[in-house]
Amino acid sequence: MEPIVHPWRDLSKYVEIRVKEAFYEFELAEKFLENGLYRNAAGKAFQGWKATLAALAAISRNELINEFSGFVKLRERIRVEAVDYIIAVMPTTRMKKVATLLRCKYGNDVMLLTELALDVHEFQYNGLDREGVLSRYLDLDMVKQDITTIIEGGRRILSSVTWHS
Repeated sequence: MEPIVHPWRDLSKYVEIRVKEAFYEFELAEKFLENGLYRNAAGKAFQGWKATLAALAAISRNELINEFSGFVKLRERIRVEAVDYIIAVMPTTRMKKVATLLRCKYGNDVMLLTELALDVHEFQYNGLDREGVLSRYLDLDMVKQDITTIIEGGRRILSSVTWHS
């Protein structure tokens, strides 16, 4: 198991670890999907996309600095730049904003895949809702399609990205 590397300590190593994490999560999502474990697959697809978005954000750190300025104080009494905190944690509440900022560099797929990831994340907790009140998913075919789209799209984007190591 690789040690935790924070982006404020070694950005290249952080990207490398997050890319590996994304591929592992996508692989697990596929296995869960094959075995009919849809909520587990949704969770893994979401985590895979979250790791992907964090890696893309780390690679594009300079494009995010103006939006996430200032400092964040961590429990260890360490102050880090807010942009590095967002990259490290990639809070669900900031994923859409990060994707919007990265769209110019990585294309509209970053926005689409972020929206789908947030949708399947919601499904993971709420399940199906045939009435469409608690979940956007009315049937499992929609769930499978979105999970597959996240997996394929995440892998495609990560395979096409290069960074300085």
